[in-house]
Amino acid sequence: MSNSSGKCPSRLSRDLPRRSGSARGAKSVLASVQNVDGVKRDQTVLREILSGNMPGFLRHLAPVNVSGKAADGSNVQITLCVTPDYLALGSDRDYVRVPLGLRAATRIGEEFNMILPTPRMVDMIYRQADLRLSPRPMSPGPQMTSTNYFMRHNATVEAQRQSAGAAPGTLISGHKKDVVLTTRLASNRGRVAIYGWHQRNGQPIQPLSTVHGAGYADYSHGVRLVSRTAFLNGQSVDLRTLMADPRYAGLLSSEGPISGPGLRMAALASN
Repeated sequence: MSNSSGKCPSRLSRDLPRRSGSARGAKSVLASVQNVDGVKRDQTVLREILSGNMPGFLRHLAPVNVSGKAADGSNVQITLCVTPDYLALGSDRDYVRVPLGLRAATRIGEEFNMILPTPRMVDMIYRQADLRLSPRPMSPGPQMTSTNYFMRHNATVEAQRQSAGAAPGTLISGHKKDVVLTTRLASNRGRVAIYGWHQRNGQPIQPLSTVHGAGYADYSHGVRLVSRTAFLNGQSVDLRTLMADPRYAGLLSSEGPISGPGLRMAALASN
């Protein structure tokens, strides 16, 4: 597969199941998990999203282009194809962005033939986003992990998007911290890595952190996925191959090549 346009072919999202006409809207699903803990809530959300209960705009992947020099000095361009917004539950008219623990996030990525981004990818997505929103932190405390809290934050983000005049499916960034892939997970088993929530000056509120357990997720977390199919100088390649290759890894991660157990550690992390 070649790609000279710098866009993301629609076939890259073929592993994302179509939403059933009988699927419930986000508010109905989330009403059923208002008073359950995050891990149990993840089980419900996971089941819904794997069945295709997510807004259609997430199926239209957005290109993020990386230009630079490989380790051998050659000029390269890599095109990543990313979900335009964070994972959301529901329909195009009734959707809510849902934070997820690491196991659920990784399971969805595997089923959809995608992976989590690295912190460097998160930075690139922010710089190339069509709409960069300012973070809207809420008061800290035990309520941060509640369903009600992330629904309230979603309403805030939606108001920001609508005020900016951006349609759903616009490549948006700045409104959440990302669940990310990092080599730190190899030595911090049972943890989740988070990074981002960029301010308007381009600096992230959240430096790379593995302080939380793998099952933890609060209102500020989002799951953005990156297709395993990337394009190197217009030719399709498995993104994991690029990440493991010393020639190209530096363009995609500040931690050097990521391969083998390091790349799959997220999938092995347990709640």
